[in-house]
This record gives sequence, structure tokens and C-alpha cells, in this order.
Amino acid sequence: MDALILFWSHALAAACFAALMIWRLGDIARQPTQRLIAGGFALTACWAWLAAVAPGEAVLGFAESARNLLWVSLLYSLSGAGEDRQHGLKLVYAAVAGVIGLQLIGATLQLFSPGGTIAQTGLILRITTAAGALVLVHNVYGQAAPASRSNIRFAMLGLTLIWIYDLNLYTVLYLGTSSASRLIEWRGLAVVLAAPLFALATRNDGSWRVRLSRAATFQSLSLLAICAYFALMAILATALRGTGIDWSASLMVGALAVMTVAAMVLIPSARARGWAKVKLAKHLFEHRYDYRTEWLRFTETLGRAGPDAPPLSERIVKAFADIVDAPGGLLLVSDGGNGLIVGDASQWPGENPGPDALDDSVQFWADLEDKGCVLEFEALRHGWANAPNRTLAVPHWLLDDPAVWAGIPLLHHQRLVGFVVLAAPDYRRQLDWEDFDLLRTAGNQAASSLAEALGQEALSQAQRFEEFNRRFAFILHDIKNLVSQLSLVARNAERHADNPEFRADMVATLRSSVGKMNELLQRLAPHSQARVQRIEPQPLRPILSAAIAARRRDRDVNLLGDASVQALADATALEQAVGHLIQNAIDASSGEAVTVRVDSRDDGIAITISDKGVGMDGDFIRNRLFEPFASTKPGGFGIGAFEARSLITAMGGRLSVDSRPGRGTTFTILLPAPEPANQPIRKRA
Repeated sequence: MDALILFWSHALAAACFAALMIWRLGDIARQPTQRLIAGGFALTACWAWLAAVAPGEAVLGFAESARNLLWVSLLYSLSGAGEDRQHGLKLVYAAVAGVIGLQLIGATLQLFSPGGTIAQTGLILRITTAAGALVLVHNVYGQAAPASRSNIRFAMLGLTLIWIYDLNLYTVLYLGTSSASRLIEWRGLAVVLAAPLFALATRNDGSWRVRLSRAATFQSLSLLAICAYFALMAILATALRGTGIDWSASLMVGALAVMTVAAMVLIPSARARGWAKVKLAKHLFEHRYDYRTEWLRFTETLGRAGPDAPPLSERIVKAFADIVDAPGGLLLVSDGGNGLIVGDASQWPGENPGPDALDDSVQFWADLEDKGCVLEFEALRHGWANAPNRTLAVPHWLLDDPAVWAGIPLLHHQRLVGFVVLAAPDYRRQLDWEDFDLLRTAGNQAASSLAEALGQEALSQAQRFEEFNRRFAFILHDIKNLVSQLSLVARNAERHADNPEFRADMVATLRSSVGKMNELLQRLAPHSQARVQRIEPQPLRPILSAAIAARRRDRDVNLLGDASVQALADATALEQAVGHLIQNAIDASSGEAVTVRVDSRDDGIAITISDKGVGMDGDFIRNRLFEPFASTKPGGFGIGAFEARSLITAMGGRLSVDSRPGRGTTFTILLPAPEPANQPIRKRA
């Protein structure tokens, strides 16, 4: 019964893979991958048939090794072609292929000396092959592009099923467990289950090709190194078994000593780590850098935000230092003219350049801006023939400082906005074309970030000047009104100086004007804050009366309506806004009286200022009335209406206008009415 299970399970597997081979024969001329797939089907079918008819023959081991070698070749072809494949990846596949080659040698030796140590070593090699092949399958699928994973998923599942079964089978055989015979009998069934998976995978194989990253290569090398270590120890233990000498303890102590010495050298020594990294990158990989990883790290460092993030200048230096493992650097930024100043020196181990040194480097900055080249100062110091741009007149403070290693210009729209000087790492190496290209490209990215930051700073300064100018324009307009008021007092003083009531009114007017001027000067101070409005229920009569009295000269201004009502407003701001509108109405009228009227509405308290002056057309109202510095009056500032609307809006009110040319103008201020239980509200203007 056991023999029948072994025969029929393997015979069925042979039939399934033979059918797959015949199905794919028409596509083998299309591309190399198709030929490898068909060859893998053919060798798997041959191996399964030999396992069915000659399970104990030595030829079965040769067939299995050939099958594994062809499937590994398929994985190798999927991992890339030509320059797309990493050098280290070739080493990984060569290691697995080498183990399979050792299997063939072992199988040949077994023909002359069956059993014993050679057989045990052969089992260890097959365990290593299955483990290494599974590592390759994992990395091919794990590092494939998301769009191609769906195409190779079933094929990778089929290979995983075959090699996982082999790994468990040979492990059980090596340990000498009694269940090994059962696993051998049902081995063909595992291969049969893999056949439909290959059938599903080969329906769409146009996007099978993938490209492995450096991380996948390092991972494969690490896992294979571990497998190789255990395989070597097992082989040595098997070979030395029966000699009467316990070599295992000596080997373990020796291996532990070697690893300890290596760790003691590599871990604390930055120079040793740098040397190891350079050598690995040089001999295992096509390119020195994993550009995707470097670029993601660079942009993440530049774009780091939050309260705990370091300043941009410090982040720029760190981003460049991380690329070439430099301990730190110095950032020089544009001073707004033709020179550079120190922008960040927190990570610079050398001496900071003084102002005189930077001033003497103006011509060098101009030449660097023109050439835009990355500089290697070690090459310039020693006059190496391959040093780029050796004709540049490099300042002495850059050449004389041994800490200076490389310099990257930060060019934004062909303008030098900064210069990064990197300190020499513990292991100094000569920069090559990859270093220059990556640093130059990164410099362009950093220059954009730095130029944006400098632009934001300049914009912030411009906004502060704009705020000062806006405040000055408002104050100048208010001073103009105060001057008009004082001029009226001065003219009337000539006629009414002997009148005690006039003198008392004049003193009150002067005292009020002085107080207002002092307040205006305080608002003009650079560090002054906008006055905090106190919005609370206010009786309108005293506010409107004060505004009318301050603007009434030889023109009547009439207060109508119920001015005893209250509105939610700031008394000072409302008096100022109404005063601006009354002044505009007086200036626009020609002898006619100006009317100020108070009405209670459902939506609030309305204050209307009406005149019968020249009026305004719709275009002026829409486009110019509330724009600063737009005025129809000779010598006018065009600030009154703009400031009035700003003040009223800050109080939560609205200002509207109705005007017709030749019919006059009506401004309407709508303020919220107070609620019975309303509390004072503080709001910033």
C-alpha cells in the first residue's frame, strides 16, 4: 500500500507538470522567461516520474538538483537584467547555486561510497538549498512592484509549497525520525497541489519582471549567511562524528571569538564602519546609493515640522551630512547682496569663518554661482588631476582648515542662496561621480527650501512694514482732522478770546486734542498693539453729540431720531467712525445741512449720516470708495471711509451706502442691539 501511494502521487505529479509543459510549448520562443518556465515544468515532471519508478536510485538526486537549479534560474531572471540587477544579488544566487553544485558532487561521491558521512552531508546541503530558495522566493515577491505581485503570486506560492515540503522532509531525514517514510510517500501530492498554482500564474506572465532593492539584497545575504553558518557547523559536526574528539566546543569558541573581535572593531569605530560601508557598496552593488531611500530621508529631514523640529538651517546641514556620513557641517546663507554669512554652525567641528574671511570671498561666491559645481577640498588641497574645477580661486580659510571636506552650492534660479560645507568623516574617501550628482541634485532641492524660507522672512518683514504704513495712514488721517479742528479754534479765538465760555471750550478742545494725539503716537510705536475694543451697551446720544461737535464749524449737523437708545459698540471707535462719515458728508455738501438719524430696527440699531452733496456713482462705490488712498476730494487721503468700515466691522456691525450723483449720499451704520442680560465683550480691533 505504501509503495502504491508513493508511485501514484509522484506519477500524478509527473502527469500534471508534463501537461503544463505541453501547454506552454507554444510560448517558449517569445522570451527567455517562458523557456525557463517550460524547462522547470519539464524537469519537475522528469523528477516526479523517476521518483515514481525508481525511488531509491541515485539518479533521482541528480534530477532533483537539476530541477532546483532551473527554478532558481527562473527567480534570477525575474530579479532584473543587466544593470538593473544589484551586484550583491548575484552573490546571493551564486551561493544558492553553489550549494546545489555541492549536492551534485556529493551525489557523485555517493555512487562510490554510499551511506555514512557523505549521505549526512548531502542531507544538510539539501536542507540549505531549500532554506536558501525560500529566502529568494520571499525577497522576489516582497520586493516586486505592487502591480506585478498579482501576476507572480501563484507561481511563488507553488515554489514555496515545494521547497517548504523539501525543507521539512530533509530535516526529518537528518534527525532520523520514523515519520520520514510517510513524508517521502506523500511528497508527490505536495507537488500535485503546486501544479494548479503554476497554471494560474502562467496565464498572465507579461509583468513578471521585478527589481530588488538594496534592502532585499542585504536581507538575502544576511539570511543566507545564517543558513551557511548552520550548514557549515552541521557538516563539520557530521564529518568529525566518530573521531573521538569533541571539536564542536572548540569550533564554537573560535567562532564566538572571531565575532566578538569583529564587533569590538566595527561597533565603536566610526572609521571601521565607514570603511566597511564603502567596501560593501563598492563590491556588492551597481550603485553606491539607494537613491529612493536617500531621497526619502533627505526630503523627510528637510520637511520636518512641529514645535520640536530644529531650525531649517540645521536640518539642511543634517540632511547633507547623512548622505555621506559626515559628522556635521556649516551653512552659509545669502546676506541679501553678493556675499554670504554664517547661517548655522551648530554642527560644525571646525573654526567659524570671520566676517573678514567671508567679505574676501565675494569673487569666489560669484564664480561658484556661475559654475554651480560641488567641490572636493581634499582634491583641491593636493592638486589631484581628477579634481573638478581646479581653476576656482578657493579662499584660504576653506583650504587651510583640515575639517573642510566637501562644499555644495545651493542654487535657486541660477542664484546662489547658500553654501553647505561638510566636515570630513572619520574614514575619508575620494568622491566619485555618484557623490557629485547626488549632492548637486540635493543642493537644488535644499536651495528651493532655503529660498522659500528666505522669501517667507522677507514677506513677513514686508507685512510688518505694511501694517506700520496702514497704521500710519490711519493716524495721519486722524491728525488731519485734529488739525482742522484746531485751525477752527485758532480762527475763532481772534473774535471770541474775551468770552469766558469760549475760553473754557477752547481749553477743553485743546486738552481733548492733546490726549488724542498722544494716543495716536502710542499706536504708531513699532511694538504697540491694536487697541482692545470694549464692546458693551452704549447710549448713542453722547457719542454722536461728541462726534457732531468735533466736526461742526459753520455747517449745521442735525441729530434726529431717538438717540437715547443703546447699541453694542465701543464708544471711542464708534465716535471715530461716525466722525469720519460726518466729515466726508460736510466736505461733499455745498452749504446744505448734514443729518444724523438714529432708528431702532428689528435687526439692530441704525445710524444714518445723510447729505445732499454731489453724490457718487455705482462704479466708484463698488471699486474705490472703501479702497485706501482713493478720494474725490482735492488733498484728501481716501482713508476715512476705509477706516470707518474697519472700525464698524470690528464691532460686529455693518456699513452700507446709498448714493446717486447730484442727489447726495446716505451712509447707514447697523449695530447690534443689546440683550437685557448682555455682558461686556472684549474684542480686538
